[in-house]
Order: sequence, then C-alpha cells, then structure tokens
Amino acid sequence: METNTKENTTQDTMVKGSAWMTFGSIFSRILGAIYIIPWYAWMGSHGNIANALTAKSYNVYSLFIIISTAGIPGAVAKQVAKYNALNEYEIGRKLFRRGLILMAIFGIVCAAIMYYAAPILATDNIMGAIAHGVKTDAREVAVMRSLSYAVLLIPILSIMRGYFQGYADMMPSAMSQFIEQLARVVWMLLTAYFIMQVQHGSYVKAVIQSNLAAAIGAAFGIALLLWFLYSRRAKLKYLMDNSNHEIEISTAGIFLEIINQSIPFIIIDSGITFFQLIDQYTFHPMIAMFVHASSDQIESWYALFGLNANKLIMIIVSLATAMAVTAIPLLSGAHAKKDYESISNQIENTLELFLLVMIPASLGMAAIAKPVYTIFYGFDQLGSNVLYLSSFTAISLGSFTVLMAILQGLSENGMAIKYLILGIIIKLAVQLPMIQLFKVYGPLLATNIGLLITVWLSLKHLRVRYHYNANRTGRRFVGIAAFSLLMFLLVTLIVEVGGKFIDPTRRITAMILVVIAVIFGGGFYAFLALKTSLAQKILGSKVEKIARKLHIRI
Repeated sequence: METNTKENTTQDTMVKGSAWMTFGSIFSRILGAIYIIPWYAWMGSHGNIANALTAKSYNVYSLFIIISTAGIPGAVAKQVAKYNALNEYEIGRKLFRRGLILMAIFGIVCAAIMYYAAPILATDNIMGAIAHGVKTDAREVAVMRSLSYAVLLIPILSIMRGYFQGYADMMPSAMSQFIEQLARVVWMLLTAYFIMQVQHGSYVKAVIQSNLAAAIGAAFGIALLLWFLYSRRAKLKYLMDNSNHEIEISTAGIFLEIINQSIPFIIIDSGITFFQLIDQYTFHPMIAMFVHASSDQIESWYALFGLNANKLIMIIVSLATAMAVTAIPLLSGAHAKKDYESISNQIENTLELFLLVMIPASLGMAAIAKPVYTIFYGFDQLGSNVLYLSSFTAISLGSFTVLMAILQGLSENGMAIKYLILGIIIKLAVQLPMIQLFKVYGPLLATNIGLLITVWLSLKHLRVRYHYNANRTGRRFVGIAAFSLLMFLLVTLIVEVGGKFIDPTRRITAMILVVIAVIFGGGFYAFLALKTSLAQKILGSKVEKIARKLHIRI
C-alpha cells in the first residue's frame, strides 16, 4: 500500500508539474507562432529572407544563452532538489544566491563576446572569415548584435526558474514563460507594424527590433519571478528555519559544486542547437555544390526548415521540454535517497507520458501540414512538404530532450555526453550525402538519423542500468502508436476530402479546415485512449472522472 501511495504521489507530481510546464511552454510557443502571421505578412516579399536572418541569429543566440547560463539553472534545480530531499533547504538557498552572482558575470562576458564576434559568426564560412577575412552580410551582423542585449538578462531569469523547479514548483516558471513571451510578442508586433506599415522602412530594422524584444520579455519575466519569491517568502523562511542543518558547505565548495554540475548541462542542453548550427553553417555551401541558385534563393530554402517549419514543430517539442524539466528534480531527489524503485517508476512515467502526448501531436501536425503552413506563411507546396517531414522529426527531437533530461537527473552526465557526441558525428557524416540526394529535405533526414541513434543508445542504457519495466512501456507505446496512426489516417482523410470543398490555399478557409480536423482527430484519439483505459493508466486515477463525465465506459 505504501509503495502504491508513493508511486501515485510521484505520478501526480509528475503530471501536475508537466501540466504547468506544458501550459507555459505551449502557450508561449503558440504566441511565438501566432505572431508570425501578421509579422510575416508585413515583411511583404522579404518574408523568407527576414525569417532566415532571424533563424540564423537565434541559433547562435541559443548557444550563447546556454553558455552564459553555463547550465547553472539546470544544475541549481537538480542540486536544490537533492538538498531539499535531505531537508537541507538552507544549502539550496545558498546555491541559488551564489548562482546569481555567477549568472551576472557570465551574462556580461557572453553578451560582450556575442556582440563583438558577430562579424565572424554571421557567415556561412566561419573558418574562412577567421583566416581570410571572408566578407560577411552586414544585415546578419546587425541582427545578431541586437540579440546580445538579451544575453545580459536571460541568465538571471533562467536561474530564478531553476530555483523554483528545484522545489518541484513549476507554476512560477510556467507563468514567467508566458509573460516573457507575451511582452516579447507585443514589442515585436508594435515595432514591426510601425517600421513596415507606418514608416515603410527597412525589413532589417524591423528584424532588429524583433530580436531586441527578447530582452524586453526577459525583463518582464524577471519582474514576475521576483514577485513570486516575495509572495512565498514566509513559506521559504519556515523551511530554512526547520532544516536539519547537518551538512556544511563552504562558499568555494558551493561554487565548485555548481560548476561541476553545470558543465555537463552546457553540453547536453546545447544538443539540439548543435544540430541546428550544423545546418546553418553547412546547408548553404553544400546545396550550392549540387544546385545552381542565387544566394537569396538558398537562404529562402534554409528558412523553410530552419525557421518556418521549426517554429511550428517546436510547439509540440515544447511538450517534451516541459516533461524534461519536471523529470530532472524528481529523479535527482530519488537518486539522492538511492530509491531505485522510485527511479524506475519515474522513468516509466516520464516515457509513457511523453509518448501519450508527443506521438499523436506529431502525427496530427503532419496530417494538417498543408493548411497549417498556409495559415502562417501563405500557400507553398514545398514549405508544406518540409513541415510534413519536420513533424516526424519532432518525435526524434522530443525523445532526445526527454532522455537527456532523465540521464542528467540520474547523474549519468558522462553517458549522455557520449551519446550526444556520437549523434553529432553521425549527423555530420551523413549531412552531405543527404543534401545531395534529397536537397532541402536532406538536413532533416540527417538530423533524424543522428538523433535516433542517440535515443536508441539512451533507452538501452536506462533499461540495463535501472531495470525499468520496458515491457510495460513497450505495450503502452504500441497502443499509443496504433491510436495515433488511426487518428493520422482520419485527419488526413478529413483534410483531403475537406480540401475539395474548403480551399486549403487561402488563410481563412485553411484555418476552418484545421479546426475541423483537430476537433475530430483530437476527439477520436482521446476517446480511444479513455475507452481502453490507456489514459487512466498513464495519467492516473483523476482521469477516470473525465471519462465518467463524458460517459465513456470501459
């Protein structure tokens, strides 16, 4: 009975935490995708080039953000959870305060490097730029520099989120994500409208202001988290005062512990960014070897998968990110107590929850790729095809994110880094032949090959090392995959048949088609999951109430 209670509590915590992080991630991603409809339209004929500039600057920016935070927020979340599990809340507070100092230093240094190194980073040939002074695009330099200001603030924002996550309190992080994105989108739309529609100015200036919005959003996110800290001060003080106070650690020891834990986070958290940077710096020169096209045309092709499709699939990949963030402190706490039964249960819960949501979301996105792409970017058959393939890539990206988080939570950092490096090497090895054979689809296929090998190795290691119930997870995977495939076929049929009566090449009618397809597809999948009790087994007994209200009986 005690074991079942513990498992249910862990499952409820996992589901609750994932729900909050999913809320923050999904709504911020949705905001980040919806804004593109008017923004892209206001760019006029420069839409794809503007998106290419944005994508390239954000890939580099993402890497600098990970470096500037040095993995410290994730490390702090993990270590705070560890000491909280041992009733040493005071040490967790010290970790947080010392981490803030490191964040401020790293933020300043990395922002300066990004700003002054922009002329080198904003080229498709970095080695050439360093050795021979290859001419860079002034547009890319200015756009990239505009993001360096956010690097000053994001580290502070990130470590504050990490502190709350260490308490398994995901609501502040989720709300700050939403507010950060809301402020960012408002700034982007206001400045883009004013520059492009009122002033009839340069699209480059509009992109610069859109990038500057990242700093505006970060400021709002920090302000909200400060308010949450203030509102929770009494509860936190009580926990500090009633800690065991049996473990002592010096300031130097705290810094050393943070840095030791953070270095693997830098490498692992950079995983997806590394794959994207490979595309950024190799796609242009490689495809130019096989296709005769102008530089701007190649940049437009890059935008199709580098930003256009990527922005949409990251909405569903954020589901995996939400679960990953929730998993780390839970696994870390169980690992600190050497509770291997709980570790095994949490691995199963994390994987099954991920599969339940990610597979139908990805297949659903693939089924509605054509009308969805039309809604955001206007009708483009090539763009729709790229989004279709990218939707399947989302499963690989999401699986990678969750499994790397599980390995980190279990202090298997070395193993995670080895698998990541192997995946990157494979990606690099197959990039050229994939581009030669499949052109614009090549980078996506190369990414899938590299990630799937990393995912397979990670699953194999977890099964051997922690003996989680892979048979149970496998059975549920089969059920989820079967229901998702049936849903995919239904939605595809709706889009194909409905497309004969509702024009999928116009924004308004495409939106109607998407709404119809999502309602029927989502409802069909939910019915199957509830009817077979699959959802109840994965999400817990609370879902049974939903089934009863909907009069769905097993």
